[in-house]
Amino acid sequence: MAWFTADFNQFFKDLAKNNNKEWFDANRKRYEASVKKPFEAFVVEAIQRIAKHDKSVAIEAKEAIFRINKDIRFSKDKTPYKLEVSAIISPAGRKDHSVPGIYFALGPEAVKFYGGCYQPEKDQLLGIREAIMRDGKGFRKVIEGKPFKALFGSVQGEVNKVLPPVFKAHAAKEPLIANKQFYVAAEKPAKLVTDPKLMDTLMDHWLAMCPFNQWLAKSLKA
Repeated sequence: MAWFTADFNQFFKDLAKNNNKEWFDANRKRYEASVKKPFEAFVVEAIQRIAKHDKSVAIEAKEAIFRINKDIRFSKDKTPYKLEVSAIISPAGRKDHSVPGIYFALGPEAVKFYGGCYQPEKDQLLGIREAIMRDGKGFRKVIEGKPFKALFGSVQGEVNKVLPPVFKAHAAKEPLIANKQFYVAAEKPAKLVTDPKLMDTLMDHWLAMCPFNQWLAKSLKA
């Protein structure tokens, strides 16, 4: 059985044409029935499945799910609502985005899966780079595993043009040490939203990124 009906994506298509509070309030019951409640149930199940593999994940769905309301304070785009729903499942949930986990977003454009460490703080970035220097083989092992490469390809992130000498010397051996971010991403067609295999697909991506996330988490604590 599918988690979502066709009206899930249709709601966001209609919202895109009417992205204002008046329309949203008039369609709030539809949002609750087609989007909010089934997504909450989906996240609850995803947390339970992931927690069977990782006991450190002990969060509730409300700690994982992002609000549909956009923060428009500093944005030129003043439309108030996002055109997808999203959540992050990790030991910290939304509370700390630097903790490696799986972020996923569902909408009429695509189904997206992300993992890794997207915005490490200065000290955290230093920890990752020092860990790469200490354990370059271990780092390469987790990012060259067959499931990882098949689903994500490679590690992504912005690159520092200028590096401290100690890291610059090591960059010839491991170019990814110059990254400012260490994350992976995969996008699937939007039709996956209504596919009964959606949860299995999410778990496939989580399992594939798990060794990478664990390696990063260890380096952040070092």
